[in-house]
Amino acid sequence: MQYGFGLLDYHAEQGRLVLRFPTFDFDSFGPMGDQMVQLLSATVVEKQQDADIHSWLIDFEDCQLFLKAEHYSESVWLEALIPAQSKQECDYLAALFQRGF
Repeated sequence: MQYGFGLLDYHAEQGRLVLRFPTFDFDSFGPMGDQMVQLLSATVVEKQQDADIHSWLIDFEDCQLFLKAEHYSESVWLEALIPAQSKQECDYLAALFQRGF
């Protein structure tokens, strides 16, 4: 089943993946974000919500990433906390999102 998650851009040196994500607003991001994290077999370590952005710390195979979603622009991206140590995981995620799921 396709959920509409994909890759728009990958900045490997910065450890940043800009994602294609289903349409969302501030209130609907939570369930969709949880669904994506679950599909990745990742875990949410911490969630923070500000006025216009969700910032979640997630763990993917012992790699710490921020999942960020800004609802006004409907922008969603993953950022590695330590890009130099997360290249293998980010490369894998970029390939996975490139195929779409």
